[in-house]
Amino acid sequence: MSTAPQTAPSRLRSLHAAAIALVVSAGPTACGVTFPAPDREPQAAARDARPSTYLVLHLNERRLYLMREDAGVPAESFPIAIGRAGHETPTGRFAVEEMVEHPDFDEIDPDDRSRVRRKIPPGPDNPLGERWLGFAHGDGWTVGIHGTPHPELLGKAVSGGCIRMRNADVIHVYDSVRLGTPVIVTP
Repeated sequence: MSTAPQTAPSRLRSLHAAAIALVVSAGPTACGVTFPAPDREPQAAARDARPSTYLVLHLNERRLYLMREDAGVPAESFPIAIGRAGHETPTGRFAVEEMVEHPDFDEIDPDDRSRVRRKIPPGPDNPLGERWLGFAHGDGWTVGIHGTPHPELLGKAVSGGCIRMRNADVIHVYDSVRLGTPVIVTP
């Protein structure tokens, strides 16, 4: 086995190949379960995600890579914040399941997960920022990629499991993907 460092593009290709074999290792995490308001349903985009576009999130690097298979190297990369200790971002192979512009945020009572403490509408104080891309869920939790009103926290492990991005960056990624776009999360 070679000990020579890999270049970023070759390492990403290796990570992509390894990530395909990963099994979801998610525990009960959440950055805040989000339920769109009745008048703001998730985008009903076609399930025909561009097969050449996919996302790779490398948690140790705190980066999201927008990939195009035909290029063989990342088209773009963005700084991210990830899940904090005890609320780690799940690793594995996922797909974009939900897309919401200007999402509401439901602050859930940690002692009673069926109770919403308060609803924060879209706007500058909304913890989900301008876009929501849900990609993993389970009983009582949802994890996604979203904007943040606190870009100074990017590069840190501070979320409830979600991926936080600058609002301008998450809007760009949102506009580049469709429902069904692969999301590969590696340690």
